[in-house]
Amino acid sequence: MHLTALAGGVGGARFIRGLLHHLRSRDDGPHTLTIIGNTGDDITLFGLRICPDLDTLMYTLGGGIHEGQGWGRVDESFTIQKELAAYGASPQWFGLGDKDFGTHIVRSQWLGQGQTLSEVVARLAQRWGLPDQGVTLLPMTDTPVETHVVVEQDGEQRAIHFQEWWVRHQASIPAQRFVVAGMNHATAAPGVLDAIRQADLVILPPSNPVVSIGIVLSVPGVREALRGTTAPVIGVCPLVGGAPVRGHADACLDAIGVPVTPDGVAGLYADFLDGWLVDKADESSVTASDLAVRAVPLLMSDLEATADMASAAVELGLELRR
Repeated sequence: MHLTALAGGVGGARFIRGLLHHLRSRDDGPHTLTIIGNTGDDITLFGLRICPDLDTLMYTLGGGIHEGQGWGRVDESFTIQKELAAYGASPQWFGLGDKDFGTHIVRSQWLGQGQTLSEVVARLAQRWGLPDQGVTLLPMTDTPVETHVVVEQDGEQRAIHFQEWWVRHQASIPAQRFVVAGMNHATAAPGVLDAIRQADLVILPPSNPVVSIGIVLSVPGVREALRGTTAPVIGVCPLVGGAPVRGHADACLDAIGVPVTPDGVAGLYADFLDGWLVDKADESSVTASDLAVRAVPLLMSDLEATADMASAAVELGLELRR
């Protein structure tokens, strides 16, 4: 069975780790997985190209993630960041560790040598052992794109990079709207559309529906491929008890005028979604009649609990394939 997942950073990476754990326990293998990762969070800092969501996926699946944070490297040091601060280099609100700098340096070097982001990601994923796990990691596009947030400050509207809004301001400044710079020139990266069209099952992990999965869906051809695939598309709601477990999905949904409810999020995927996993606490609030809905515990408290979530998503997909 071949699965395809559209994913952002922390939530997507943790869910996919549980999904792989579940797939290894099945006796109907072999199984392969293609991950289409969000690159709308990408940013250039200190002359280096940084891809936070792709890196979080690699580090998590490769066993190098800082578990407490959900991002960055375990056993990290910050000598380079401190030295940059001593020189007065900015910004300092985006923490980069020394090991993490290694990833950004080699990525920027290879991009500078003319390799595409897809080619670079494949080389980085090899270092983290993803192919050995049957996993192919693809960026959503090779075209540089960046999500910006239009906010109002001092009576004027201005656009700031998504990372500044998310990390520096913790989404405390109300977003007026989101704009993806470069998307008008973007095309899907090689393999992305085929991964959707040829999948046996497509899964949307509990990533941010607006600035993670929503950005992937805005890549030309992706939404159309999801509409046209014969594979069931199963989504996992990112809300528990009507609120995000972590992150600022509520602020993002508010910005685009979508209710912070399982129905509200499902509506963003309504043109292609077949099955919807919601938390048991939200079961009574779901009114969508055209979806196969399952209520299961959705807190990713540990690997086993996450694997159980993934199992429910896979089983629902298999039911809909029959």
